[in-house]
Amino acid sequence: MKVPSYFADAESSFRDAEFVIFGVPYDRTSSFRMGAVQGPGGIRQAGWNFETFDLRTGLDLRDIRMHDYGDLDVEGCRPSEMIEKVKQCVSLVLKQGKFPIGLGGEHSVTAGVIQAFPKDIAVVSLDAHMDFREQYENEACNHACVIRRISDHIKLSNIAVLGIRSAEKEEFDLAQKQKLFFRDVYTIQKQSLPVILEETRRYLHGKKIYLTLDIDVVDPAYAPGTSTPEPYGLTPQDIRECLEFFSPDLVGFDVVEVCPPYDHGQTALLAARLTRTLIGAVHQSRA
Repeated sequence: MKVPSYFADAESSFRDAEFVIFGVPYDRTSSFRMGAVQGPGGIRQAGWNFETFDLRTGLDLRDIRMHDYGDLDVEGCRPSEMIEKVKQCVSLVLKQGKFPIGLGGEHSVTAGVIQAFPKDIAVVSLDAHMDFREQYENEACNHACVIRRISDHIKLSNIAVLGIRSAEKEEFDLAQKQKLFFRDVYTIQKQSLPVILEETRRYLHGKKIYLTLDIDVVDPAYAPGTSTPEPYGLTPQDIRECLEFFSPDLVGFDVVEVCPPYDHGQTALLAARLTRTLIGAVHQSRA
């Protein structure tokens, strides 16, 4: 059965919407598997699998005003050009008082999103990788550099990275030296996720938060269709708990690094479900 090309249930106009969804089909700097360019379309298609009613929360997504802005035209763009186009789109969304939701695409797209926000917001990144390199493969806007590029716009002390289990040694040493707040998956498992989430919130001092979800933070047993899979990850239920925990503080969200050619649709299904969970949680926190 052919499904619509827009995000499921996103049938409000831009003017009336509370949430504005946009896609960034881009993977020019992907370093292991190509295919995240298909992520936005895969996530949209997968979303039509789900009921509008969430039996756990009692919410019906048909009652939430969502608009799908479509995909940004970034084909052929250099990474810096793509980031500028993302910034312009998100600036428009924020100017109209909407909650932006990005569908990637590789993780470098998040740098453009953050540049559209005031410098006093915080960023929480859920990611298997630290992404704190100054350059990777001679490119400063590489997906492996996104936390460094975010820290060009906001203070490093306003950034938290949760779920990592992979980093280059020099990158890891620099993050420690510069006091980047990060909690690896082993610490999370030892201390428990609720403890780490509370610690993160205290560290960010009640700031408004942009949450970026690199789907590779999830163990590849659950999300194999990603550009740089890394074993020993978090579970889908862990991510749901993170989304719901931070939902009262959130001002925007993205899910990135879904790479549909490398599975049978399960990663896009998870990304779509988590995005719908996020929308419901943020909406409910505002009610």
